[in-house]
Amino acid sequence: QGLERTEHEGFGGGNTAWEEEKLSKYQHSETRLLEVLEGVCAPSDFACHQLLERSEEHVEQWWFHERQQHPDFFQWLCVDRLMLCCPPGTYGPDCRSCAGGPRQPCSGNGRCDGDGTRRGTGLCVCSPGYGGPFCAECGDGYYEVSRNKSHLMCAECYQACGRCTGPEDSSCLRCKRGWVLHEHRCIDIDECGTEMAHCRANQYCVNTEGSYECRDCSTACIGCMGAGPARCKKCNKGYWRDGAKCLDVDECASAEEPVCTGVQEVCENTEGSYRCVCAQGHVRRDGQCVEDKPPDAPEKGFFDDVTDDEVVVLQQMFFGVMICALATLAAKGDMVFTAIFIGAVAAMAGYWLSDRSDRVLDGFMKGR
Repeated sequence: QGLERTEHEGFGGGNTAWEEEKLSKYQHSETRLLEVLEGVCAPSDFACHQLLERSEEHVEQWWFHERQQHPDFFQWLCVDRLMLCCPPGTYGPDCRSCAGGPRQPCSGNGRCDGDGTRRGTGLCVCSPGYGGPFCAECGDGYYEVSRNKSHLMCAECYQACGRCTGPEDSSCLRCKRGWVLHEHRCIDIDECGTEMAHCRANQYCVNTEGSYECRDCSTACIGCMGAGPARCKKCNKGYWRDGAKCLDVDECASAEEPVCTGVQEVCENTEGSYRCVCAQGHVRRDGQCVEDKPPDAPEKGFFDDVTDDEVVVLQQMFFGVMICALATLAAKGDMVFTAIFIGAVAAMAGYWLSDRSDRVLDGFMKGR
């Protein structure tokens, strides 16, 4: 891409004739080579930069000395010199031909393992629907739609067919596992009815298309023939049989003596068993059922329950008492106390006329 990008460029000095005469032609110059190499690797592609650095001498050798004789740079560097790659259609240390030949490996219906590298086995990994050592046949579950010398097209059989001649359910030649062939049709095998299924002791079998499932029995059962407590072979511990069904035993109601003997314990029935819990209003602490009440709180101080509004009212009451005392002293004609009294009255009036006064007065009138 860098060679294509710089194909019609020059040194950029303006006097092309002089530049080519004095600096040699741009097409074969070191300047062009550097411009090409600057755009080879993305800034964050560390592996590319590392490979380019290791290959710098080879690149310069090809550019100045081998370019005319070996115009295919990939073949010269990657295949012949560094021996990291192989030509397409070949693989391995010696670049051997892939299965099916190098021109069309795996008949075009798969990929060659190690194609184009010095690794791999050269064997075909076929695409879905194709098989055989060269992917030249239709795989299991597929049939041949068309074929010529260079191309094969396969399509999927009916779901139950392992081999077939067409897409219909009546064109089966062989069945997949779980079906049996009958007059070119594949019939599902009932593994559960034919005892071909293998389920664990406390499971039952459910037939499915081409297979079966093992599902767990009800907790009421020891062995079962199907889902639910009515299909039990035997009732589990904690259950009793009522006709065909295994029902839960209520240990709390059926016991002649209390099953929970702890102080303030009561019995609670569960599926197949029971449990002992604390009576209402009690909780379990240290293995014992005790009355559920909060721990004793420390004694409160005299002012612990006083609200913010009550504090404000108390402050105003104290302020009022102080004003009365100052008024008494001022009435005796002492000018100092008279000035203090007037200042206190002004401060009191300013507070009550503020925005806060309405809330405080409301609280005081309501006794809050």
